[in-house]
Amino acid sequence: MAENRKPSLLIVDDDPLITDTLAYALGKDFEVTASDSRGHAVALLRQADEAPQLALVDLGLPPVPHRPDEGFALITDLLAHSPAMKIIVLSGQSEAANARHALALGAAEFVAKPCDPENLKRILAHELQFRAAEISGAGIAEADPLIGKSPALHKLKSQISQYADSPFPALIEGESGTGKELVANLLHRLSWRKSKPWFALNCAAISPTLVEPTLFGYVKGAFTGAAQNKSGYFADAGEGTLFLDEIGELPPELQAKLLRVLENGEFQRVGETQQHFSRARVIAATNRDLRQEIRKGNFRADLYHRLSVFTISVPPLREMEEDRVQLLEHFSAFYAAQAKLAPFSLDDSALKAWRDYHFPGNVRELRNIAIRLTTKYAGQKLSALELDPELDLETPRASGPELPADSGTLIEQASRHLQRERSFNLDNMLQAWEQGYIEAAMKLTRGNVSQAAKMLGINRTTLYSRMESLQKESQHKEAPQKLP
Repeated sequence: MAENRKPSLLIVDDDPLITDTLAYALGKDFEVTASDSRGHAVALLRQADEAPQLALVDLGLPPVPHRPDEGFALITDLLAHSPAMKIIVLSGQSEAANARHALALGAAEFVAKPCDPENLKRILAHELQFRAAEISGAGIAEADPLIGKSPALHKLKSQISQYADSPFPALIEGESGTGKELVANLLHRLSWRKSKPWFALNCAAISPTLVEPTLFGYVKGAFTGAAQNKSGYFADAGEGTLFLDEIGELPPELQAKLLRVLENGEFQRVGETQQHFSRARVIAATNRDLRQEIRKGNFRADLYHRLSVFTISVPPLREMEEDRVQLLEHFSAFYAAQAKLAPFSLDDSALKAWRDYHFPGNVRELRNIAIRLTTKYAGQKLSALELDPELDLETPRASGPELPADSGTLIEQASRHLQRERSFNLDNMLQAWEQGYIEAAMKLTRGNVSQAAKMLGINRTTLYSRMESLQKESQHKEAPQKLP
C-alpha cells in the first residue's frame, strides 16, 4: 500500500454493517481497507505495494462463519505475509479457548464484540507504538540480539558466526515464530557484506505470477502493465544479500531458474534473452522439512543441495530452557520502557507455569504475551492465576492413529474386506482415507492450513488443491466406504 501519513489498517469481517461502521469510525485516524473473507484479504495483500501496519480480524469468516477456523488460518496467513503486522482479533466467538489460541498463533490482542470504537482506537494506537519500537530496534543490542545462554542458542550463535562471511548459500530451518529472518539478517550484518544492500522476499506472501519479475526484473512490454524496464532483486542486491523466506512455497517452474542463478550466477529478465550476472549471496528459510517435500515431488533435490551448503536450525522456544525466562525479562523491560511504565515480574508459581509452557507460537508468542502483561499489570508481581489466561494450554497435540503394525497384517485385513464386499471401489476407499486424514489434520490444527499441510507432509498449495477436489467429488459420488 502506498506510503500514507495515516497508519494503514485492514478490517476483515463478513458482516458489511460492521466493516462499514468501523471504517467510518476509524477512517479519520487510519487508512482503512476492508475485506469480507480470508481469501479476499490474502489477495488484497498480494496485490498491495506494502502490507497494512495493523489488522482487525473476525474469527467467524466464510465458508464456516459459525466456527473460528478461517479466522485462525487468516492470522497465520497475515503473519506469513508480514511478520511485523499487529493483528487485533475482534470477534463474537470470544470463548477463552478461542482467545488463547488466537494469541498463541500470533495475534497481538483479543477484543470481544461489541467494542466501543474509542476503545479500539486506543488499542490500535497502543499496538502501533509497540510496532514502531520493534521495527526501529531501539534498545536491542547490536552486538548480540539473540537473548539467552542455553546450549541450543549457543550452537545457533556459533553457526551464525562460522557461516556469516561465506559466499555460499545458507538454508535456515525452524518453526514459525522462531526468528528465522533475524538469523538471516545477522548473517548479513556480521559479514563483509554488511554495507551492501539487503533484500528480502517472502515466497508465501506474493502471488506466484509476481515472483519471477520481482526476483529477475522485466523489460518494457514483457506483460500487461510492464510500462518500462525494471531491474529485479538479484540485480538490485549487487554484492549484498538476498533473503528468500518460505522457500518451500516457491513455484516449481521458478525453482529451476533459481537453481541456475545459484550454479553460475546467470539470469534473464522477463521478456528478454540477454544474460545478466548476479553476485548476491542467497539465504533461504523454511518452516517445512524440504527433504520430505522432495520425496513428495514438491521441491527439487538439486536446488535443495545448492541451498543447503550451510544449514542452520533455529531451535523452538521449548528447547531453550532458562532462556524463556531471560527473554521474558528482556521484553518486559523493553516494552515497559517504550510505554514509560514499570516492568512486571512473576512470582514462583507463575515462573513454574512459564517454564512448563510449550510456547506453540515460539518467540513471537512470548513477545506478545510480554506486551499484554506490560499493559495490564505494569509494576506488579503476577501469580500463576493471572498468567494462566495468556497461555494456550488447550492446543491439541497430534498423535498417530493405530494402523496395522506390518504389511502382512494390512494385507490380511484388506483380504477380509475384499471377500466381504461385492462392490468394492478402490478410488472411493482412498478418497475416504484421504478425506479422513485431511479433516483430522485441520481439526488438530484448528483450521491452520499451513500447519495441517506440514502435519500431513505435503505442500500447502497441494492441500488446498486436494481439499477442493474432495469437495467437488463428494457432490457427485456416493458416501465413501470404510474399513472395519
